[in-house]
Amino acid sequence: MGRALVLLLVLTGRTFAQPLVQAVDAIGITVADLDRSVAFYTEVLQFEKAGEIEEAGAEVEKRTGVFGVRLRTARLRLGEEAIELREFLAPQGRPFPPASRSFDHWFQHIAIIVGDMPKAYQRLREHRVRHSSPGPQRLPDWNPNAGGIEAFYFQDPDGHSLEILSFPSGKGDPKWRRLAQAATPGRLFLGIDHTAIVIRDTEASLRFYRDTLGLRVVGHSENYGPEQERLNNVFGARLRITALRAAQGPGIEFLEYLAPAGGRTYPADAQPNDLVHWQTKFLGANAAQAAERFRQFRSAPVSLGVVESSALATAGWKYIVVRDPDGHAVEVAEKPKAP
Repeated sequence: MGRALVLLLVLTGRTFAQPLVQAVDAIGITVADLDRSVAFYTEVLQFEKAGEIEEAGAEVEKRTGVFGVRLRTARLRLGEEAIELREFLAPQGRPFPPASRSFDHWFQHIAIIVGDMPKAYQRLREHRVRHSSPGPQRLPDWNPNAGGIEAFYFQDPDGHSLEILSFPSGKGDPKWRRLAQAATPGRLFLGIDHTAIVIRDTEASLRFYRDTLGLRVVGHSENYGPEQERLNNVFGARLRITALRAAQGPGIEFLEYLAPAGGRTYPADAQPNDLVHWQTKFLGANAAQAAERFRQFRSAPVSLGVVESSALATAGWKYIVVRDPDGHAVEVAEKPKAP
């Protein structure tokens, strides 16, 4: 396929024959103190630590776009899903922009599924988490796509937004009901259903995530009313929500605020060592092809092109990191082929 035709397909919203990515591998979060964050996610939210690495040198500088970097990363699992907590020992980044709100365009969270909302909320209260919502909210039955869903927003020690979510019968992935039924006593947190990002324009984001990355749209909803306002802690909130998925891993959920106006744009000078930085990591078959599609889409780069790892644990892996139309960071990682 010629380059001109490929570009035409991207600009007209048609998808490629083959998806660029096959799975969402992990959601990356920049933290100020890795040990503190690991303790919070493992002791409060029942994640399990799967490993930790420390990196420095030219390769990690090129991959992050941060000069003089020394980086600690811990991978944590909750059921089948994973997050990667990243502390920049050097150079340290900036705290969240002041008075961050759920409709600012840098907002991102992970939605953690719980089998028992009252017990999960009580556990969070016992650990004195910072509320974003005043309490769990049950979305009203008049909304056919969201009615009966229970949710609560709160924050981790750095101020990153998190959500616990409970689906009623007939909604959500059936695996959550199976996991809830099979859960051992005391197991409250089951896995990550999706990561949600605030966006400016759904169609522009679809051209990136659907038409360029190859995710499929799996659901739509328009949410408003007092329960939604309290969930987001935004008076007058009216959201257009679009859910997308790759073949495997958590979903991606667009939150387009139809009201109120005034959500602030992603900081133009944000860097991966700033606490505002989240990074959704996809597994793809060809990092070079990803780089070409991102170039055609005119995505803003984070990494200095495709970077191949020579580290013992990740030798042969290739990575590229760019920003989506609203500034959220997206990483495509290519696993080395077996010899």
